[in-house]
Amino acid sequence: MQLYSRTANRCSRLITRAYSTSFSLGIRCLARRHHASIYAIYGFVRLADEIVDTFHEHDKAGLLRRFREETFRSIEEGISLNPVLQAFQEVVRQYRIPLDLIEAFLHSMDMDLRPMHYNDTLYNQYIYGSAEVVGLMCLCVFCEGDTARYESLKPAARRLGAAFQKVNFLRDLRADYNERGRVYFPGVDLACFTEADKRRIEQDIAEDFKAAYEGIVRLPATARFGVYVAYIYYLKLFDKIRRAPIERVLQERIRISNTRKFRLLVQSWFRYQLKTI
Repeated sequence: MQLYSRTANRCSRLITRAYSTSFSLGIRCLARRHHASIYAIYGFVRLADEIVDTFHEHDKAGLLRRFREETFRSIEEGISLNPVLQAFQEVVRQYRIPLDLIEAFLHSMDMDLRPMHYNDTLYNQYIYGSAEVVGLMCLCVFCEGDTARYESLKPAARRLGAAFQKVNFLRDLRADYNERGRVYFPGVDLACFTEADKRRIEQDIAEDFKAAYEGIVRLPATARFGVYVAYIYYLKLFDKIRRAPIERVLQERIRISNTRKFRLLVQSWFRYQLKTI
């Protein structure tokens, strides 16, 4: 059983490293005892996201429904033949991750199965389920049963998840609309996307980043630097998008190069050592 668990954890780690350089580097900057758990959460989230975003030649609704059923069955039984779900259910059971967080996440994934223009209510619901709850799952791991600390950090963890997701939306405006028929930002018409629209979205994201930072500095020492690294990567990506003209945002997927990420990692390490974060 131990061999199977280790192998399942390696599968989640492989998925994380294949799909996200930013999160992979951030996870490596956490205390080692958190690595497997956060890889497991990312692997679970990534697999669900791939179902709704990528598997166009298949019955995505059926696949997601099956994935949901297998997820909750694995948590109930404490075993899964799907290595990603095996690793995830172990984390859920060990850290007592509330099942309503998982329900909210899978509901947001279900919302992605159909083209949609979001109003304020649906937008907030989607952001909560697709991103904020992921931050809360990770926070369960970082707090290691310290309920008081978890409750005090919940608002900041939600704002960090929201900031990351909204940056993704802004970066992927064209692809989400052209390939998936989605416009997440309420009141936005991509046919006449204006500077005022972009500035309004950016102001909202900036406020999320500010609120999130106030929580990062209060995280347990085992998690603070790793979360800060992921925060810095996304903040720099956001700054790059904010400086870019609308035409560029709508024509290309703006990125931070791996070389730049490694420089940011080194800079962040020095700030951390000097206790300026």
